[in-house]
Amino acid sequence: MVELTADDFARRFALRAANLMWLLGAGASAAGGMPTAWDMTWEFKQRLYVSQRRVTLQSVSDLSSSAIRVRLQDHIDSSGGLPASGDPDEYAALFEAVYPAESDRRAYLDSKTRGAKPSYGHLALATLMRAQKAQLVWTTNFDPLVADACATVFGTTGALATVDLDAPDTAAQLLAEGRWPVEIKLHGDFRSRRLKNTTDELRHQDERLRQHLVQSCSRFGLVVVGYSGRDASILEALREALKSGGAFPLGLFWLHRGDNPPLPAVEQLLADAVQAGVEAVLVRIDNFDEALRDLLRMFEEVNTSELDAFAADRRRWTPAPTPAGRHGWPVVRLNALPVVEMPQVCRRIECRIGGHREVRDAVDLSGADILFARSSLGVLAYGSDADVRRTFDGYGIVNFDLHTIETRRLRYDSHERGLLRDALARALASNRGLSISRRRNSDLLAPTDVTRPEWGPLRSLVGQLSGTVSGHPELQWREGVGTRLDWADERLWLLLEPRTVFDGISDANKSVATDFSRERTIRRYNRKLNDLVVFWAGVLAGDGGDLSALGIEDGVDAVFRLACDTGFSRRAQA
Repeated sequence: MVELTADDFARRFALRAANLMWLLGAGASAAGGMPTAWDMTWEFKQRLYVSQRRVTLQSVSDLSSSAIRVRLQDHIDSSGGLPASGDPDEYAALFEAVYPAESDRRAYLDSKTRGAKPSYGHLALATLMRAQKAQLVWTTNFDPLVADACATVFGTTGALATVDLDAPDTAAQLLAEGRWPVEIKLHGDFRSRRLKNTTDELRHQDERLRQHLVQSCSRFGLVVVGYSGRDASILEALREALKSGGAFPLGLFWLHRGDNPPLPAVEQLLADAVQAGVEAVLVRIDNFDEALRDLLRMFEEVNTSELDAFAADRRRWTPAPTPAGRHGWPVVRLNALPVVEMPQVCRRIECRIGGHREVRDAVDLSGADILFARSSLGVLAYGSDADVRRTFDGYGIVNFDLHTIETRRLRYDSHERGLLRDALARALASNRGLSISRRRNSDLLAPTDVTRPEWGPLRSLVGQLSGTVSGHPELQWREGVGTRLDWADERLWLLLEPRTVFDGISDANKSVATDFSRERTIRRYNRKLNDLVVFWAGVLAGDGGDLSALGIEDGVDAVFRLACDTGFSRRAQA
């Protein structure tokens, strides 16, 4: 499975936008306040459990608890007649079990859509539609969020043509004539019923819409977002498109949220597409809104007035009452330290080496202490010149010079910002007696030796600093902090969040670790959380002096300085 960075995808999208169609799943609607099928599935299990066991809803109210989910699933499994967890038919079967009457199911769905509103991502997609950078959207969702967003951006409800299950002929006509923009709902409210319980006519119409999808795959590339791939009928349509030849001429881009791998069926689809000569890649994103925000940045000529108004409205705070007496203005401590100094250059090496994996293998083989990022400009690195040359000499170095880190490339998740993130994490770890556990969007730092006296104040705040999770000797934990390098207010910030850091975590014990962490931190709020932020800010920033990543003299090192105080809110302007 080939992966592509989000910034690389954004650049490719900018050139191909008009020839890429979209497939939106429930994850896109979740950004607008719609529950996903996963959310509703657990709610259905909860309602069956409460009604059949005759217990209070409060006893199983926390669906985020793995213990409660196990209890609910055990009840479902013991009842018989319902699909196993993860079965493609699970959602619809549970829906029918909870609400046998179709009118009740529709009322339930109506209640879920009533409070949903287009998110930034929906409005950004509509903005791309108005700029003719997006023309065709397929969706498995039953909500009107795309249509509502288009009504806001276009100023009319007539700009977008929406086709659902009962009008496959209309879909064929719109696609043939190219009357863009078009949204085609592959299931509509049809998701409230199992396919085997529908009429032959509805099954036939669903099949016809999917055939239109197959045919469109030979004309356009495809961007998939918010869709897990659990719907076998949609994946089968995409596989059928591959078999017909010439599918996805502009590429297949599967936008995937989180660090976990996608479903095996999705991995297989991407592998089959690559085998068929298609540019098929997985793009890891933070969420639907941020992904669309990154894409919009690539187009200077696009009118974003509605988006700007939306963003301004979301930033508006309710005015605080004027304080009386000797009290001052209320302020909010931010969990972010300003980066007051950062490296301005790094080493750039042009050679015949391949992508990130090959660079990583070369660094590992050489044993050199090098921080690196692979970009289209070459290998960007920090390290001693001798180590860097020794590592890449075998790949025919043609250029060995300095690369200026431009501020504009730090505003998004670029290779340069990724390199600075690695360098800052290394600087903090080596100068503050911390270990590093890397995650996709953050780094977890924890004391290497909790018995050292400098950690005494932390012990007085939280108690025990390390240990073993009861019943799981392989799962070790330490008190620590999560850090993330981000851009705001035209500068870099180091965001920090007190965390529990685990060693020995695996898929088998991940839920145990989550529950342990929640129980340990759930009561940390207000003054205690403030004290923890103050403590970690003091540890990370120290006296405000230089933080060197590698401590070298020969070559290019990365040196940072952090402000000693976190940011605070300012007095609201009238």
